[in-house]
Amino acid sequence: MKKNKSSNMKFAVIMTLLVVVLLAAIVVLSNKQETSTTEIQHIDITGQPSFGEEDAPVTVVEFGDFKCPSCKAWGERVYPALVKDYIETGKVKFSFINVLFHGKESTLASIAAESVFERNPGVYWDFHQALFDAQPVENHDASWVTPERILEIASGFPEIDQTLLKEDMEQQATMENVKIDEELVREAGVSMTPTIVINGKVMENPFDYEAIKATIEQEIKDEN
Repeated sequence: MKKNKSSNMKFAVIMTLLVVVLLAAIVVLSNKQETSTTEIQHIDITGQPSFGEEDAPVTVVEFGDFKCPSCKAWGERVYPALVKDYIETGKVKFSFINVLFHGKESTLASIAAESVFERNPGVYWDFHQALFDAQPVENHDASWVTPERILEIASGFPEIDQTLLKEDMEQQATMENVKIDEELVREAGVSMTPTIVINGKVMENPFDYEAIKATIEQEIKDEN
């Protein structure tokens, strides 16, 4: 009898522990699903390259680095759908902020992009895409962002004065704009690229387009 009583008690304890563990797991999973975004303070996109309706109810900001392979992948996998579903329909305004996580090459690419944005804003986004397209398919850490390579890329755009672009890169003429971006990166606490922010909400997984859509739809609903 004592042995059976002891066995029953052990079984009850084990079952209780299993229930506790199961409940804890459910709570963790539920919290994870509910916190697919985190809030940050307002991002000042004044003067930043932007695409879409000025008065769109939702602003999507990408913190990206021209040397970042994941940023290139995001631009290929997620950005086109975002453009089609929300930017071209007037629901979203999209802005890009330079991140310099890859050092001198990131800085040089940003200086060049800012130069094109200042002098030829009409071709900025195409040049922006061309810089990402120029990333090597393999060995991403290899040095490839050079003044010569950037001028080669710019040669595909008749609107860009290569002499002026060369001077801007040599003189770091747009460094003030790049430093503004650096400050925005610090203020937002950006630690990875790409970081996607929707009306102040940071997406935990920038490649989860369903989560991006859900967040945008909720923001539109809240605006109405």
